Amino acid sequence: MALDELKSAIPDFAKDLKLNLGSVIGNSELPQQQLWGTVLACAIASRSPKVLKELEPEAQANLKPEAYQAAKSAAAIMAMNNVFYRTRHLLSDPEYGTMRAGLRMNVIGNPGVEKVDFELWSLAVSAINGCGQCLDSHEQVLRKAGVDRGTIQEAFKIAAVIQAVAVTLDAEAVLAE
Repeated sequence: MALDELKSAIPDFAKDLKLNLGSVIGNSELPQQQLWGTVLACAIASRSPKVLKELEPEAQANLKPEAYQAAKSAAAIMAMNNVFYRTRHLLSDPEYGTMRAGLRMNVIGNPGVEKVDFELWSLAVSAINGCGQCLDSHEQVLRKAGVDRGTIQEAFKIAAVIQAVAVTLDAEAVLAE
């Protein structure tokens, strides 16, 4: 199992990450599609080759092809949107907020899976990428769709742990060179 391999690669000084990784994935109450779509989108967003290599096969095995593609689409579109909207939000000139984005985002309207799942994955990726405006937007859509705060928190817990594992393993790989 790739998850076990990933956990075994985590150094002893980061034991909490090892425990948390097993917990947020192994003990998640999310439905399989939401869980593994979140895991895949976050693994991509983490930018860690090792994390993606270890988690992707299990995600693919647990997702239908359309959900697999949609999770990858969520990571891709949010890589763009998080930079754009975070920058627009951080600039002190409010005029940028009134300007048309002019960027294609068709996948958000037609992701190929339940809208709630895609929104959850987009929120998790936005947590990794640190875009407050996107986090607020996706959280509001999820709440309006009846998704409870516990489910939303579950997604950003997965994001937090996957990102921490990615940072730790990538740093260790550099230090080992």
